[in-house]
Amino acid sequence: MNWEVADLDNNVIRLLVVDDQNIVRKGICALIEQVEDIDVVAEAANGEEAISQAEKFHPDVILMDLVMPKMDGITAIQQIMARQPQVHIMALTSFVAEDKVLPAIKAGAMGYLLKDSEPEELIAAIRKVNQGEPSLHPNVAKMVLEELSKPAKQPLTPDPLTEREVDVVRLVAQGLSNRQIADKLVIGEATVRTHVGNILGKLHLANRVQATLYALREGLTSLNQIDYPKES
Repeated sequence: MNWEVADLDNNVIRLLVVDDQNIVRKGICALIEQVEDIDVVAEAANGEEAISQAEKFHPDVILMDLVMPKMDGITAIQQIMARQPQVHIMALTSFVAEDKVLPAIKAGAMGYLLKDSEPEELIAAIRKVNQGEPSLHPNVAKMVLEELSKPAKQPLTPDPLTEREVDVVRLVAQGLSNRQIADKLVIGEATVRTHVGNILGKLHLANRVQATLYALREGLTSLNQIDYPKES
């Protein structure tokens, strides 16, 4: 099966696949071989190997299993993000569990996909995460929203967002890229990037997926407005 190549300015996405099950890793790699704009540059069977391979190959996106021997995926995410904050990580696991989902997102994962997802969903999620956009399975988003609906012990930030920053974070949460936000607000793409950076800084957030969860909690958007990977 051939998948349409996404418009990524002719850049091939460098992918690191991390899973302790050899058959799962090889299956993902075989799938990715059929996709022209994604290239598996390395594999890893546990968190320690993931850190080593990430440092060696500098992938754009890492598919990270969460339950592995030697070092689990959440610890690996934390350590990789501390060393290579530009890397985009997507958790790929067999189940949705609160003790795995929330720590993975807090550690910096930009996506969370179940292993029983369709191949098209996986490909779409890799491309989306590579663009710095969140990709959460609907069940995961609902779980996180429920957690975020609990009253906060203190305000998220002493420095409130401006009206324009609120507009931007709302559109970020709806899954729009910087270019799409710029077109919608009739501003420059560089200006959007500046706004996104200011938003993350003010709210002490690691990435756009955490900004999405903030927008959900504050009622700036709703689950049915978020652009999830579409099922085939």
